[in-house]
Amino acid sequence: MATKPADTNATDDAAQVTDQTSHVQQESDTQKYVTLDDPIKRAGQTISRVLVRKPQSGELRGVSLMDLANLDVNALITVIPRVTTPMIHKEEVARMDVADLMQVGAQVASFLATKEAKAAYQSA
Repeated sequence: MATKPADTNATDDAAQVTDQTSHVQQESDTQKYVTLDDPIKRAGQTISRVLVRKPQSGELRGVSLMDLANLDVNALITVIPRVTTPMIHKEEVARMDVADLMQVGAQVASFLATKEAKAAYQSA
């Protein structure tokens, strides 16, 4: 069976991203979908939904964790391309709608908290 490439066409169920085995990637504690208010247009494609995954330590190289936690724009421009599927390029991040940048950035920042801190926050 042939594998289906990642499809980011807006007409294909909100640009769900498929992995190499043609299964829609599922949300988990380490990856979450974010729906963009202002979809990204790229070479005849429209990206309206991206999967944001928890960064690994090496993907945070060159970025201050405090800057990332504070949603510093430069830190987000550096990290978002490293943790999104389909990848949002640096130039696209720099042109993102501010509400979308906040939404994706907040998801990235939420991955920095420990499970215990998240549980305490949710129960408060």
